[in-house]
Amino acid sequence: MASRARDPEGEVETWTIREIAEEFDVTHRTVRHYEELGLISPERHGTTRIYHRRDKTRLGLILRGKRLGFPLEEIRTIIDLYDAPRGRRSQLEYVLGQIDERRTDLEQRRRDIEDALTELAGFEDRCREDLSKLPG
Repeated sequence: MASRARDPEGEVETWTIREIAEEFDVTHRTVRHYEELGLISPERHGTTRIYHRRDKTRLGLILRGKRLGFPLEEIRTIIDLYDAPRGRRSQLEYVLGQIDERRTDLEQRRRDIEDALTELAGFEDRCREDLSKLPG
């Protein structure tokens, strides 16, 4: 059985949904959504949710993955790999593959945006030139 993080008094550290939401600057609804999807699994005491370090770690990984543009199913796969028998090695190998794919996609998007901006600038120049030729 894995040991749990303990505070200085030796108690297991836990957090409420309010504390978790504030720490990650997300809404309670967002936290509950990830719970409904099975991405995090807080302990339940009636209607009260008790979050442990594992939940915080997973939520941090979810939010980082979202910021990087990964879809939730990819994030789930990455997080679930952490619990797989090979642990971090398989997770890191998978993540590196996903990073390569994401980077390729983002670089193509950047090229597309740069092309669109160049085309837009040319169109703007022609419009300004045509406008300057018109009487006041």
